[in-house]
Amino acid sequence: MSPMRRLSICFALLVTLFAGQAAHAQYVSPGASRLAPPLPAPPAPPRIEVPQIPQFDAPPRYNYQPLPRNSFSDRVTKCLDDAAAAGLGPADRGTYARSCAN
Repeated sequence: MSPMRRLSICFALLVTLFAGQAAHAQYVSPGASRLAPPLPAPPAPPRIEVPQIPQFDAPPRYNYQPLPRNSFSDRVTKCLDDAAAAGLGPADRGTYARSCAN
């Protein structure tokens, strides 16, 4: 047998031995650890809600709630801005804002 062939056979045997040990180290027997905590239960599947489909023959729905009114401060500020935009003087702006905001 040639020295090259012997070297190849020895190398193949060594690779087989080391690969076998690595594969054996990854093996987990079924009853290996009884002290390990149990796995948690899987989460519940998400609820799927189907959106409501509008009907063509159904009467339309209207929102009859009035819009919320601005605060007094907001109304006075808007009235003062409107008076300034109209070109009123400072004295006339106050009079206009009092009558406009209430």
